[in-house]
Amino acid sequence: MAVNSGASLWGPLKELWETVDGAVLRRQPESVHLLDLQLKKHKPHFLSLYTNPPKSAEQREKVRKASTEGIAIQGQQGSRLLPEQLLSEAFILSDLFDIGELAALELLLAGEQQQPHFPGLTRGLVAVLLYWDGKLCVANSLRTLIQSRHGKTFTLDLSGELVALTTRFTDELMTQGLTKRILTLVSEINETREFERLQKERGLGNEKHRKEVSDLIKECRQALADSLFSWTCQSPLSEDDTLALISHLETVTAQADGSLDSVNLALVMALLYCLDVSFIEQGTEDRDDLIQTLPLLTNKQYVDAVHSRLMEGQPWKLSGLQAVCRLAWALSLRVLSQLPQGCENLLNEFLKIALADQALLGDVFLFMKQGILGCESFCQEEFYIRRLHSLITDFLALMPMKVKQLRNRADEDARLVHMSLQMDSELPSSLRKDLDHLMTLIGEFYSKDSFGLELGLEFWCPTESLQHTSLQGSYLGMALQRPPHKQVVLSKFVRQMGDLLPSTLYISYLRMLKGLANGTQCAHYSFSLLKTNGATHSDSIQGVSGSPVSWEHFFHSLMLYHENLRRDFPNPDASQYRHPSLRGITQRELEGLTSFLQLLTTIITWSENARLALCEHPQWTPVVVMLGLLQCSVPPVLKAELLHCLAAFGKSPEIAASLWQSLEYTQILQTVRAPGQRQAAGIEVELNEIESSSEEYPLTRGFCHLISTLVESSLPINLGAGIRVPGFQPYLNFLRDSVFLPFPTRAYRHPAEKWEVADAVLEVFHKLLRDYEPQPSDFVQEMVELQGEQVAAHKPPGHSVMFHLLNDSPMLALCLSLLEEGVRQLDTYAPFPGKKHLESAVLRCLCLLDLALQKEVVFMDFLRESQASMLVSPLEQLLQGVSPQTRSADHIVNIARYLYHSSSNPEAAFQSAKILRRIANYPNIQTRLVGDFTHDQSVSEKLMAGFVECLDSEEAEEGTENGDDQQKKVARIRHETRIHMLNLLITSLELKTPNLALYLLGYEVKKPVSSTNLQDPGVLGCPRSCLHAILSLLQRGTEKRSGPVLTQQAPHMAELCYQVIYQLCACPDTSGPTMRYLRTSQDFLFSHLQHLPFILPSNQIAALSQMSWLMKTAAIELRVTSLNRQRSHTQHLVSLLLDDQPHAQHTADGESGMEEETRSVSGFLHFDTVSKVRRKLLSVLDAIDFSQDMPELLQLDFFERTQIEQVISNCEHVNEQGHTVCNVKLLHRVLVAEVNALQGMAAIGQRPLLMEEVNSILQQVVERNRVRRSLSAKRHALRSWRSLVETLLTACPADLIPADDRQLIIRDLLLDLHDKVLSEDAAGELMPIVAGAVFTLTAHLSQSVLSEQQQGAGLEASSGFASIANSALHLILRKLLDFILCTGGGYQRLRAHLYGSLLYYLQIAQKPEEPDTLQIAGKAMWERLTAPEDGFSKLQRENLAIIESYGKALMEVVCRDACDGHEISRMLALAVLDRILSIDRQNQWLVYLCNSGYLRSLVESLRQDDVALQSLLTPQPPLLKPLYIYESKMALLTRVAKTGQGAVELLRCGLVAQLIECQVFDMVPDIDAHRLMRDPSGFIPSPMDRYRQILLPTLRLFQVILTSTTINHQQGAAQVLQWLIVHADTIQSLLRCQELSMGALQELSLLTGIISKTALPGTIQCSRSSHLLDYLFHLSISIFLMQRREEMEVAMQQVCANIMEYCQTLLLQNSAQAQFSICLFSPSGSEPAGRDGGRTDLTSTLPSMAYSRVPSLGLVLYLLKNTAADFFRFHQSHRQSLGKLQTLDQLPPDELKELCQGLVSGPGGVEKISSVQRSLLAKRRLVQLINNRAKLLSLCSYVIETCLFVLWRHLEYYLLHCSPTDPKDSLMPGASLYRSRLTDGRGLGLSRVSQQDLDLLKSDMAAGFGEALQRKLLEVEGLYSQVRSRYTFIQALVRRIRGLLRQPKS
Repeated sequence: MAVNSGASLWGPLKELWETVDGAVLRRQPESVHLLDLQLKKHKPHFLSLYTNPPKSAEQREKVRKASTEGIAIQGQQGSRLLPEQLLSEAFILSDLFDIGELAALELLLAGEQQQPHFPGLTRGLVAVLLYWDGKLCVANSLRTLIQSRHGKTFTLDLSGELVALTTRFTDELMTQGLTKRILTLVSEINETREFERLQKERGLGNEKHRKEVSDLIKECRQALADSLFSWTCQSPLSEDDTLALISHLETVTAQADGSLDSVNLALVMALLYCLDVSFIEQGTEDRDDLIQTLPLLTNKQYVDAVHSRLMEGQPWKLSGLQAVCRLAWALSLRVLSQLPQGCENLLNEFLKIALADQALLGDVFLFMKQGILGCESFCQEEFYIRRLHSLITDFLALMPMKVKQLRNRADEDARLVHMSLQMDSELPSSLRKDLDHLMTLIGEFYSKDSFGLELGLEFWCPTESLQHTSLQGSYLGMALQRPPHKQVVLSKFVRQMGDLLPSTLYISYLRMLKGLANGTQCAHYSFSLLKTNGATHSDSIQGVSGSPVSWEHFFHSLMLYHENLRRDFPNPDASQYRHPSLRGITQRELEGLTSFLQLLTTIITWSENARLALCEHPQWTPVVVMLGLLQCSVPPVLKAELLHCLAAFGKSPEIAASLWQSLEYTQILQTVRAPGQRQAAGIEVELNEIESSSEEYPLTRGFCHLISTLVESSLPINLGAGIRVPGFQPYLNFLRDSVFLPFPTRAYRHPAEKWEVADAVLEVFHKLLRDYEPQPSDFVQEMVELQGEQVAAHKPPGHSVMFHLLNDSPMLALCLSLLEEGVRQLDTYAPFPGKKHLESAVLRCLCLLDLALQKEVVFMDFLRESQASMLVSPLEQLLQGVSPQTRSADHIVNIARYLYHSSSNPEAAFQSAKILRRIANYPNIQTRLVGDFTHDQSVSEKLMAGFVECLDSEEAEEGTENGDDQQKKVARIRHETRIHMLNLLITSLELKTPNLALYLLGYEVKKPVSSTNLQDPGVLGCPRSCLHAILSLLQRGTEKRSGPVLTQQAPHMAELCYQVIYQLCACPDTSGPTMRYLRTSQDFLFSHLQHLPFILPSNQIAALSQMSWLMKTAAIELRVTSLNRQRSHTQHLVSLLLDDQPHAQHTADGESGMEEETRSVSGFLHFDTVSKVRRKLLSVLDAIDFSQDMPELLQLDFFERTQIEQVISNCEHVNEQGHTVCNVKLLHRVLVAEVNALQGMAAIGQRPLLMEEVNSILQQVVERNRVRRSLSAKRHALRSWRSLVETLLTACPADLIPADDRQLIIRDLLLDLHDKVLSEDAAGELMPIVAGAVFTLTAHLSQSVLSEQQQGAGLEASSGFASIANSALHLILRKLLDFILCTGGGYQRLRAHLYGSLLYYLQIAQKPEEPDTLQIAGKAMWERLTAPEDGFSKLQRENLAIIESYGKALMEVVCRDACDGHEISRMLALAVLDRILSIDRQNQWLVYLCNSGYLRSLVESLRQDDVALQSLLTPQPPLLKPLYIYESKMALLTRVAKTGQGAVELLRCGLVAQLIECQVFDMVPDIDAHRLMRDPSGFIPSPMDRYRQILLPTLRLFQVILTSTTINHQQGAAQVLQWLIVHADTIQSLLRCQELSMGALQELSLLTGIISKTALPGTIQCSRSSHLLDYLFHLSISIFLMQRREEMEVAMQQVCANIMEYCQTLLLQNSAQAQFSICLFSPSGSEPAGRDGGRTDLTSTLPSMAYSRVPSLGLVLYLLKNTAADFFRFHQSHRQSLGKLQTLDQLPPDELKELCQGLVSGPGGVEKISSVQRSLLAKRRLVQLINNRAKLLSLCSYVIETCLFVLWRHLEYYLLHCSPTDPKDSLMPGASLYRSRLTDGRGLGLSRVSQQDLDLLKSDMAAGFGEALQRKLLEVEGLYSQVRSRYTFIQALVRRIRGLLRQPKS
């Protein structure tokens, strides 16, 4: 027998109640089935209601052993040992409630579990609450089930199935004796007895616990009694049950004040409904069925039994109650006797009359008034009211004779009274006051109408013609039809009772009329009655007096009183107030006047027409008379009634204005002192002397009420003008100084009145401050003229209140002490007199503080601007002051403590939350608040509990409609409180720590926040914090399919909750603890993300915001779990968001093989299999609606549109959420002020139309605000979606999503995004975010495809490229191009993203770098031509076809963006052009570029770039943008120049001419000077690097032009040469560069290349060539002696190759045959020394001959040898790398790491990379190395061949054709030595070379060009040149040179 830790006496019962509540009251779908299951399960609980499980010895033994042997607990494995303490508590609890030991143990365990919800209570005390809560759940369930039955009184409109289920179930309970069980329980359960038992066993805790237990016990009894009441409302009880109920009622007693308690009232009403047959008259469609079930009609025995029991039983304890039952029985019998089927089994008429008589003898009406109406709960139940109404009206209608008897009896009694008064004898003892009681009852009953039923209408029968539909009685809608008989009878009763009214009934009759005048229509009828009762004018002439109950009579009497009293006291001085004489008015008259004034007040309160009619009546002038009476000596009570009556008149603004003036004139409150007057007069004296001494303050309260009403209607500015300083100020001073400030110290006879006074005066202050808007004019001291002198004018009253609240004034101090007193009283949880008014006063204090905080910012700003000398302090600082009562700064704590009472005072909690939220905006206060809140442990716990309780509140409901229903209102207030608290948390979290939010959410505030360890509530003593409350709110419903309940029921609230969670996760301090907690204890994100998307048709904006915050949080979670390598968590979320397989189908790991295979195949072939579901990410995207309906333009007739738009924009402000919205209230004020300012008759006539137009403008603005909020929410959601997608693709480990899946996912996302954004009505505001997402997605797609190809997959696939089919790629390309085109002229920045996407897309078809194995050339040309087209070129061709299908439109957009606009867009557009030109074989784009003039425009823009580029070479450059754009342009121009056509076009456009004019090339920065100016981050390049970034692209461009212009080569070369000449100085300085860095080498390689290509025939004079060559050769040798780095080697070899190419060009251009050749090298064969690698002085190593300026042949030989050596080194390295590439898988990890190091920067970079990535990087690095070596080999080979050629040409000339000269002539300058030619006919270029030189040359050469070198060279040819198709070139040259050297001397 396992123990249920949820407690079988509580947990399951709670679940039962939730099911019943959900099914019946909240009508949840699918609930009938659940209800059926629960009812079957809990039937025993209902059958044996409240029967506890019995004790047993076996259980006791089992529990006793639980501490040693343990006990099994449901849902937990094994048994658990329980502490002794717990077991002893269990035995106490078992004895206390007489329940089984195990049940008691369960309750304690549950109490332990629930303890965090009840801070401050032990588990035992919580168990007590749970025990009673379980009982209450059963009772509530029973009541709700019975209420859902179908019956005769009401219906809940439930489904037939549900009603059938509950009816069947409850019928069964009833047959098993439910009624008797309920009656027994109601008698047995006794609160006092239970409390005594609990007290004895220490089962009661603090005041709150006592209150809660007491409330639970009361509610249990009430719910049981209500169950019986609900049953009898719907169905009759059986005979036994009815008699049982009657016998229970016989024993009922009343409370101390004579009223019934609510439980007994329910049982009395149950009996009354049991005897009720009124439904028979209503004629509903199921009436006949109901009559069949009525035992009164069908069962004679039932009638007899009930009758005899009511008539002949012993007297009841409450005779009045017995009388009520008898009357009800008599009336029911009376109704039934009139039915055809009811006659035979009913009693005779005589008995009914006897019954009624007995009822009347029992003082039935008196008991109804005292016993039933006196009960508080009577007014809260509509069906009680209806039943009593039917009882009263039935009596009047069905027993007219009885009523007549009562009237006769009353008349008789009146005569007797009259006689005894005249004879001064005793009053007779036999007087009965039945009619008096009846009238008073009617008056009392109808004056309270809490449900707005206007039941009193049945007493009024319309006498006017029935055209006034608004005035019809209770038979609305049945025009021109006779009113029902009952109504006629009742109306007759009202009229007849007023005829010849005896004086004894006068007051009762007025009271009855007052009750019947309650309601708008009722008031109108009673007004008419009193009007018609009066004597007509002709009557009064004849001396006939009208009825005493008429306006005529009333007002006439009032005037008479006024006359008499005024005549008595002609002296206006104050003596009359001392000795009030009642000479004028007797006590009886006083009561009569009071009753009349109350009737008048009621009528004019309800009816505006009556108010105006009476006020304007010329004879009566009620207002004047009443004000007159107020000046006379009458009792304060009467004055109070007069003031209340005036207040009712003051409800109409028209009357209020004149009433102010009259009030001022009559000086009720003395505002002007007469000169020489001894002391004050008026109400002030009454308060201080009369009211204070009698300790009752009705007059003061009445005056406050009057002022409060008048202030609301109109506030006069010039009140009292002319006789005093005009304004309201004296009234305010009186209320503040004489009423409010002394109120705590006055004496009160009735303690409750103290709070009534406070409440009344605070109400005025609140209204004044509420309606006050600070204006700049309030702060300027204005003067007014008074009796010829200037005096200071009064400020507006609101300003004065504000001033007092912003100073440490007595008023503020009293407000704060009132708050402290209020919270102290509430903490006692005890009822006390005036509690309601205290709560109301406290609420008004809170409202005042809130309003002051709200308005103080504007107030202070105006004050500062006005520079007035007024001193104020911000209220939030004053609130931090020290309280005089407690001597500590606890004002804000007191305000916050009201949250703890939110269950009993929701409004105070709401205001408290509002104030705290306003204060929370001040960061400096937050830190202090945290200290104040945590300073006292017990207060701190209470505050936390208060906040949590507000958030946990279950009654809160979100809703916008303003229903009158009190319950809905409270629910909405609770909801608003929660909203304010969440906003408070959100605001605080943005401030520095420690802040309130961290304390409330349960984080450390005294230690570092990140050290917090969040736990579930109760674990390790962790209290329940706001975070737990928020999470439990959000988690509710996540386990069901419908998703989190909060998102549907309170969307705005859910949005804020998600925002709080996001902020906690996003803030670095709180992120760690929060995410750990959410992940481990809640699995929060998964459980919420699985319900995405949230669809809320009614509130789309909130749903989008909820999803936004949730997705942003998910993005953080993915990033964090990926960084922490928590793979399973990441995988869990990734699969949830991206899977397109339904989750239910996930098989166990072992079985997934087959499924995986089919899935990848279907993904590959793109069959959408049936089982697929929409990916979560895509369905979220579907939920974001891209279309946005925009409001139409304003259609205005009166206002000027531009001005209105201006006004609207002036009223705009940024709200808390960051949206720009228009302040509608402010706009309304501005527009109405504008309308009011119009003058003239025309304006008055047009006013309604103007107001209508104002209304339409306001509606339009509201709509605009909504659209803005909607767009903002969509943008936010889209951004969050994008960040989630980007995090998924970027931050999560790549291997979580396989490459094929990744591509399909990106494909789906891209296509869906495009479909949404390209639809007709997509909002332009969302496009930029979509473009950004498209960019990211395309980048990832490109990366994914490339990495897949690198891994060697995909290219063999027939369907196209990688896993994603070509068709899908084409579709993406088309959509991308559509998107680019649909952005049109605007949106250029947006297109930047799209160009980026396009570049990434086109990159997919780019062939990756392949290793150059040096074997490919071996294939025959034919093989290469006939090879099938590979995937890359196929895709490239198809891409181009698609791009070209878009024609000129696309070209135009891209070219336009490339030439003009935003820098980034230009760069990317240039890059796109570059990319497309590279694949456009047909040159269509090139042709367009040239023909449309865009190319010329680009070329000409280079000149404009010059200035910007020059500015870049300053040490501190402004921006690098111009440089990047320049590079992009040059890249594009270089691309154009790669085709011959393009190069020619560029020359034609004057490209070189433009570049010649650029001066930036001459601005070479000084290298040393700029070494110091380096950017420490390394991001900004040094000036020299920037210069190279400008120069190198130009040089490359020239090189490409020189290479491309084959036909027009001379033209191109000449132009480039021109550039070289113009910038000659710069070029020489660059060539002579001392520092050979990588950049310098690149410069040299390009410059030498250009120079070698511009060597035109005859252009360069020989001397120039010689200088150049000499320099170049020194350069080449110095290069060879440098230490080399890999990237430098290529540049070095390139320089050497260029130099040799130059030599070769010069030789070949000059002459084809050796004997006519010019000589470039001197005949010296010695090589330079200095091979140690150091840069020795080269000149010293060369032979010091006269022609040392000319390079020697030895240099060429040296170059040849070195290059041959290098060749083998490079060849060796190439072979090694190839070998490694082929065996990449077998390489050791260290080598892989080493290879990766070349591509990964940073020390630990390689460590973080996965093994797959590592091998990919190593492969890329190897391909790089191989291709680098292949390039070097080709350059070496070229240098070797060229060197051999140059050697051969020179040796051939020197050794064969040169004739030596005499050495003594060789002193001529070296240049002429070689270059002077003899013009001796043969044209041979002979020079003077001595024979010795030639011999030396031959010997040196023979030595240098030895066998070893020749072998090497032939090997080079064997290894390389054969493959390169120049088969035996080296071989032939070597042979020739060898032949020349071996040649014998001639």
